[in-house]
Amino acid sequence: MPSNVMTDRLLAVLPETLRPQAAQRLAAAAPTLHRLLAGLYGERADFESWYGALMASLGTLYAARPAALQALDAERAAQPDWFLSQQMLGYCSYVNNFGGTLAGVREQIPYLQELGVRYLHLLPFLRARAGENDGGFAVTSFDDVEPALGNNADLEALTTALRDAGISLCSDFILNHVADDHVWAQAAKAGDAQARAMFHIFSERSLPDQYEATLGQVFPQVAPGNFSHVEAAGGWVWTTFYPYQWDLNYANPAVFAEMAQALLRLANRGVEVFRLDSTAFLWKRLGTNSMNQPEAHQLLQALRAIVDIVAPGVLLKAEAIVPTRELPAYLGSANAAECHIAYHSSLMAAGWVGLAEQNTAVLCAVIANTPPLPPAATWLSYVRCHDDIGWNVLRAEAGADSVDSAQRLARVARFFSGAEGSYARGAAFQSSDPNAAHGSNGMAAALTGLQSARTEQEREMAMRRMLLLHGLALSFGALPVLYMGDELAMENDESYLQRPQHAMDSRWLQRPRFDRQRWLQRHDGATPAGRMYQALTALVRARQTHAALAADAPRSLLDDAPAGVLALARGERFRALMNFSASAQHYTLAGSWTDCLSGAILGGTITLAPYALHWLERGED
Repeated sequence: MPSNVMTDRLLAVLPETLRPQAAQRLAAAAPTLHRLLAGLYGERADFESWYGALMASLGTLYAARPAALQALDAERAAQPDWFLSQQMLGYCSYVNNFGGTLAGVREQIPYLQELGVRYLHLLPFLRARAGENDGGFAVTSFDDVEPALGNNADLEALTTALRDAGISLCSDFILNHVADDHVWAQAAKAGDAQARAMFHIFSERSLPDQYEATLGQVFPQVAPGNFSHVEAAGGWVWTTFYPYQWDLNYANPAVFAEMAQALLRLANRGVEVFRLDSTAFLWKRLGTNSMNQPEAHQLLQALRAIVDIVAPGVLLKAEAIVPTRELPAYLGSANAAECHIAYHSSLMAAGWVGLAEQNTAVLCAVIANTPPLPPAATWLSYVRCHDDIGWNVLRAEAGADSVDSAQRLARVARFFSGAEGSYARGAAFQSSDPNAAHGSNGMAAALTGLQSARTEQEREMAMRRMLLLHGLALSFGALPVLYMGDELAMENDESYLQRPQHAMDSRWLQRPRFDRQRWLQRHDGATPAGRMYQALTALVRARQTHAALAADAPRSLLDDAPAGVLALARGERFRALMNFSASAQHYTLAGSWTDCLSGAILGGTITLAPYALHWLERGED
């Protein structure tokens, strides 16, 4: 237990009215926080004084938290599983693509309510590096909105309006790196010793070469290697992603303290969820791939303890694109909670494999390998996002029964690039080898064949494939998130090829502007946009009425389905049947079941049409 002197540093800056509540939170979380930070930094002679200063700064941010957010904290602390409801639905977009500005996004709130959205993830909107900035992921300031998108007042107006509409705003929080024009990087280039200590800077190449021997590469085509020579910094800077994104040195406690405070300042502006970007890369260790290190989890657990003390209404979401077996660590352990939400990228990728192979073996393996969750935690399920589909998270499941997983996943990658007569119209990502399991890019409509469809039958099959994948995300048992434009069957944006700064990055295929014409067609069932919108919103409405589809409701994989069919039980009285093949399949039901989507009564041996989705509820015996 940390000494009362340390916790008193936090309490001392609070008004009397907040101290009893804060004391309760400190009693629950401060021992864990102290233990974790001592494990990381306790050998430093100044650790206790540093920890005391951290607690004082947390108290200042606690005191500054607006009354409306403190009320939300109290409400959610009393119901910590609030986000597991079947009523929860997410939506993800870039600000400039969806609303133009933060004020423009505020005008879109009625549309989000129409969709049933309760959680809005806006991709990076903080002030980013001048020039190329990785779509906003090279942050120059964590305290200012990107001027082209608005200002801090616009952000606070948006979070207030969203909160009034029952929608939580999720912001990216880029933990691993900052832009090379961030104030810390500028000071480091000017020779400031404290600023240089915020980064990994090496005066000569020998140590980077030793690290490089065991490191992977994120962008091997456009940004090979993990270190960049920066003449102004007098050496080699660790840059896992792009040369203009400098990795932070979390072995320095000053980095953790500064980043924790930056997150809380955003929380005090009304951000309710943080997508913690690149969490797997936070801690560096020679002789390893410097991913998923134990200390990275200690850092995230410490950040969670801080949130539990200062802003327990806030959720943390781990962007850890890692194999299924490595996911549970990001949700914590019996000793310490970590993130509330973790992306289930394996489930997403396996759904696409199911379509490519017309076989659910990999998908079933992923579901079977998905571990139970701790209380008040969930997976995040999705069909597409702003990033590529990374197939390598499926190596374990794709390599079952002595199958060559690399070749298998490479075939899938080629399929979604449109090879070998495929209906897909995607693009390979970060690989010049056509036989490699490169990532795949493209909007869902392009990857499922709608963009290439020339006949009514082809359009029908493409629509079914899109709904099938969304049905999986909505019924698996997670917080499902729609990607902007998928609800309107928007297609690839090829215009990125005319922008030199983006032309080498095919991820811009799936970063289109919101199509207002398609939006106007959303209630016209004669259009692709209207057909998709109406069918998808019908799924959302059906999900909202069935507690069996809540994130924490029981889930089991049924093993009596044919190879092309996924059969999931959600509790005793709900079944989700999904045909991933282009052929009709048969499945036998015991008893009488009501199809929640069509209202039909089904029983005995039923026929599943190609790419059919059925949500079935059993009647009372």
